[in-house]
Amino acid sequence: MTLAVQNDVSTERPPPPARGWPRERIVGTTLVALWILLGIGMVAYLVSAWNGELFDKYLPYYLSGLKVTITLVAISIVLGAALSIPIAYARMSRNLALSSIAYGYVYFFRGTPLLAQTFLIYYGLGSFRPQLEAVGLWVFFRDAWYCAILAFTLNTAAYQAEILRGAVESVPRGQWEGAASLGLHRLQTMWKIILPQALVVALRPYGNEIILMIKGSAIVAIITVYDLMGETRRAYSRTFDFQTYLWAALLYLVLVESLRHATEWIERRITRHLKR
Repeated sequence: MTLAVQNDVSTERPPPPARGWPRERIVGTTLVALWILLGIGMVAYLVSAWNGELFDKYLPYYLSGLKVTITLVAISIVLGAALSIPIAYARMSRNLALSSIAYGYVYFFRGTPLLAQTFLIYYGLGSFRPQLEAVGLWVFFRDAWYCAILAFTLNTAAYQAEILRGAVESVPRGQWEGAASLGLHRLQTMWKIILPQALVVALRPYGNEIILMIKGSAIVAIITVYDLMGETRRAYSRTFDFQTYLWAALLYLVLVESLRHATEWIERRITRHLKR
């Protein structure tokens, strides 16, 4: 009886695969094809509408704007990273007042648009000129460049604090207990054991945050900072040629893709020991 059952089971054949493509694959393939057609159309338009004289004239301005964009984002990211450390510590603190203040800071800067924050700093604080002159801060707040750096720093610090907090809390509690059993101080445990593991988890979110900052930096053109988008607007206002915006889009795309590949390369390097 047992052998008969076994023979019946062994002779069963798997159901034949479904014919045709599933709906999800059809939709995905269609969208990819549309993106490819859009890219081909953009390239065809740039080739047909190419104006070498216009490109040669405004290329130095584009490169200058690109430098301003990279500098703005780099300074803001570094300052925001330094500011995010005490904010993340306060968020994880057992002190109710400290954690509440940090939570309010993160809630405000993550819950409001970066454009509104930039306007509040540049235009809002500008209305308090007499008070700022009295304390010697008007020199700082009258400059759109410094206001943009301040707004971007405060904004990215809130996001980086949450990235850091989430990464630290993702490390198993046993790591803290093991370090305590070895007699390590809490700061030593954080610096030598917890942070190296947390930064591996936080690397990709940090890369995404930098990419978002690069794309969000275009708003500073509204407050007269001539970054890449500012130079693009100036070029368009003088030429009324739509391809000036396509050049800017391509530069942003190259910048973002370079950063994405750099992040993936760093991640592969620092996690190669986990794949063995």
